[in-house]
Amino acid sequence: MPRRRELSLRRQLLMWLLLPQLVLWLAAAFLAYNMALAYTNEVIDRTLAKSSSALARQVKPFGNGFYVDFPSAARDILEQDPDDRVHYMVSSPPEAFLLGEPAMPRPPAGTPAKAGDSFFYNARMKGKEVRVAAQYLMAGTAERPQLMLVQVAKSRALNAELARKILVDMGLPLLGMMLLTSVLVWAGISRGLSPLRSLRRRVEDRSARDLAPIEVDNAPNEVRSLTAAINALLGEVHAQVAQQRRFIADAAHQLRTPLAGLKSQTELVRTELREAQPDLPRVSRQLAQVETSVARSIRLVNQLLALARAEPEAGLSLQPLDFAQLVREVTTEAVPRALTARIDLGLEAEPGSMLVSGHAGLLRELLANLLDNAIQYTPAGGEVTVLLQRRGPGLQLTVRDNGPGIPPAERERVFERFYRGSAEGKGKGCGLGLAIVQEIARRHGSSLQLTDTPGGGLSAVLQLALLPD
Repeated sequence: MPRRRELSLRRQLLMWLLLPQLVLWLAAAFLAYNMALAYTNEVIDRTLAKSSSALARQVKPFGNGFYVDFPSAARDILEQDPDDRVHYMVSSPPEAFLLGEPAMPRPPAGTPAKAGDSFFYNARMKGKEVRVAAQYLMAGTAERPQLMLVQVAKSRALNAELARKILVDMGLPLLGMMLLTSVLVWAGISRGLSPLRSLRRRVEDRSARDLAPIEVDNAPNEVRSLTAAINALLGEVHAQVAQQRRFIADAAHQLRTPLAGLKSQTELVRTELREAQPDLPRVSRQLAQVETSVARSIRLVNQLLALARAEPEAGLSLQPLDFAQLVREVTTEAVPRALTARIDLGLEAEPGSMLVSGHAGLLRELLANLLDNAIQYTPAGGEVTVLLQRRGPGLQLTVRDNGPGIPPAERERVFERFYRGSAEGKGKGCGLGLAIVQEIARRHGSSLQLTDTPGGGLSAVLQLALLPD
């Protein structure tokens, strides 16, 4: 599946504000260049028109010909700049060379050959682009009128250079203004998005258990609307969590008490029957089955409640606690059951306290389930050992037994709820013990690992981070 590109509101705003500005700046530069070129052409055209008129005045009819009154000083002035010299030609009839440079470009085809005002055109002369001003004049006598063409040309390089200078003089201030505007736009967007950043920090800094409404001061209406929507969602989540907590409390009260009472009544009836009729083994076995079912029901209810408390939605807080002391207490509490099952239960823990961040009730439930599973599936005469060791910045808890173990193919599935493996224990479990242990381990930033015990059996390994002393 292709990775979706992350969208940034800041990037989109900058793009939609600065990209049109760049396009407008380029368009303005293009228009400025063309306008400058047009103005320079207009100035050059006027100069060339005056030059062509002045040159035409120097050509005077003389008899059947022309007299050219063109002093060398005037010619030197026209030709003094080799890079921007003025080219000229006088022809009569048109295109019949009289004076100037014969290489002068001819007027465009279709130009009417009649006396009148000057006209202008672009052409190439000696490999260069030139601007030409030309005009037709009537000369000669009334009996023999003649048409004369006067042409004056100048290189267009000066026009382009002047247009570029104008563009630079106009473009650099525009570019500076665009950069300044970009900085102001960026600062404005950053300022406008600051309420969103503040809202994000308020949400990120909260724990999963803090469902109080978010307070945002001096925020725009859009951010206030978003905050109101988030607060409405937090209110719904808070109501759901409160409802779950009430369910757990009600379930604990409504289920534990009747089942415990039923078990007590069953034990009383069984005692009375044994005293009154000691030869009623069948009734005694039935009552024993009832007692076993009730005990399993109580255990199932307790494990379901423990699983509900272990889920993140339960909203339990983690506090510093001495994990080594907790392990000693839970192991001690499991000794009577291990003795009844003829299991050698031992504890090997490094001396001193081991502080972790955790929930005492959940960690107690985790240890109790691990010991219960180990005792339940270890045959009589077996061993169960609890190891508590420091491992670098953390600690490692290992509950090791020499029972039948769990096949590697089933070790992932045993963490599923209500899944019961193929191994047979002394009792009949509910398939929730390891699921509860794994859920509690995840609440504490860890996970349970199942490995083989050397010599046979199963080892459950848990890693926890230590708090600094």
